[in-house]
Amino acid sequence: RSEIIPSNKHLKVMDLRLSDAGIYTCEYESHTVSISLHVFKLMVSLDGHFLPNEDLELTLMQNSSHPLPNLSITLFNSNNHIETPIVLEDKTHQKYTVKSKQLEAADSGTWTCRVHSDSPLINQNISFDVKVLGFQNPDLERKYATVDSTVILSWRLNFQKITWKEGFTGQVNWKQQESAPAHELLDFNITAWGEQHKTKKSNRFWFEIPESKPGSTIEVKLPKVHFNYSGQYQCQLAYNSRYVQSKIELVVMKVSANPVGPLPRGAEMTLTCQVSSPLPSNTHLRWERVNGTQMDVKTSKQHEVKVEVNVSAAGLWICHLIEDNDLKISLSYSVEEAPVWISYVVIGASIGGSVLVFVLACLCTISGISWQRRRQRAKRMVQARQYLLENKTCQCQQ
Repeated sequence: RSEIIPSNKHLKVMDLRLSDAGIYTCEYESHTVSISLHVFKLMVSLDGHFLPNEDLELTLMQNSSHPLPNLSITLFNSNNHIETPIVLEDKTHQKYTVKSKQLEAADSGTWTCRVHSDSPLINQNISFDVKVLGFQNPDLERKYATVDSTVILSWRLNFQKITWKEGFTGQVNWKQQESAPAHELLDFNITAWGEQHKTKKSNRFWFEIPESKPGSTIEVKLPKVHFNYSGQYQCQLAYNSRYVQSKIELVVMKVSANPVGPLPRGAEMTLTCQVSSPLPSNTHLRWERVNGTQMDVKTSKQHEVKVEVNVSAAGLWICHLIEDNDLKISLSYSVEEAPVWISYVVIGASIGGSVLVFVLACLCTISGISWQRRRQRAKRMVQARQYLLENKTCQCQQ
C-alpha cells in the first residue's frame, strides 16, 4: 500500500489504517528527517443512510506514536451551523463517541467534524455525507375538496435530490378515521436508478394511479370525490426494515337543501354546508348570498362541522371554507323561485288537504256516533229478550 515517487523521493501511503500511525524516518547520507503520522478514523452510524427522526452517531478513533492527545470536537451540519452533540471519550483518549440530534430530511448534505488539539497542534476537518431519505411534504398536510371535484394527492420524495443510490419500497394506505383500520391502496418500489413501479391493491373506491412523471413523486388521483372519501391518506417508505411516513388529511365539503327543488312563494328552505371532519380552530365555514347584505352571512362556530341558513327568497348562495383568512374552497347553491302556478297548486293543495282532513274527521265522528247508537240499541234488545225468557209462564188446561 506504499510507494516511493522517484522524481521527488516522496513516500506515498494509500488506504491508510490506524495501524499506519507512527514515526517515518528518511535517511540520506548523514541526514535524517523524521515525520510523525497521526491517523484518524471516523465511522458514521447506519453508513450515513438515515430515515427522519433517527439519531446521528459518530465514532472517532485516533492513533499516533506519542501519547494520545486529548481532543476537542466541533460538529458542523450541512448548512455549516454548529451542532451541540454529546461527546463521550474513553480513558485512553483513543475512542470518542459523538451523539447528535434526531435528523430531518433537510439535514441531508455534507457535514464536518473538526478535531483540535493544542499539544501536539492538530486542526483537522473530516467531512462526511449524511443522507436522510424522506418527504418534502410537511408531516401532516391538510387538503380540502368539494364533492364531485377531482383531487390529486402527492407525496414528494427527496431520493433524487440526495442521490440515494439504493432501492426501497413503500405503500399508500387510507383510513377514514384515526382509529379505523387502514386499507392499502397501492404499493410501489423504487430502484437504485430511480425507476418507479406501482401496483394497485384495492378497489374500495374509484381512484387512479397517474403515469410516473420525471422526478420523485408518488400520486393518487380521485377523479370524482365522494363525501365518504375523506380521511387520512398515508404514504409509507420502508428501507432496511425501518419505516417513515407522511400523511395527507382529505376534508370534503358538500352543500344540500331541505326541501329540495324550487322555492314556492311564501315558503322557506334550509341550506346546509357540511364538512366530513372537525375543522381546526383557525378554520371555519361561511354562508353568504351573492349581492346580499351583511344579514345574509352565516358563519360556523369553532370546530363545527356544518352551518345552516334559512332562505325565503330566490338567489345564489355560496359556502366558503376559510383557513386563517385564506379562502380554500367554495361551493355554491342556486335557490330558484317556483313558477306562480306551482305556488297556486301548493296553496290549493294545502287548502284541499285541510278540507279533506276536516271532512275525514267529520265522517269519523258521525260514523263513531252511529256505531255507538247501534251498539246501545243491540244491548237493549238483548236485555229485553233476557227479561222475557226469565218471566215466561206455562198454563195447562184441566
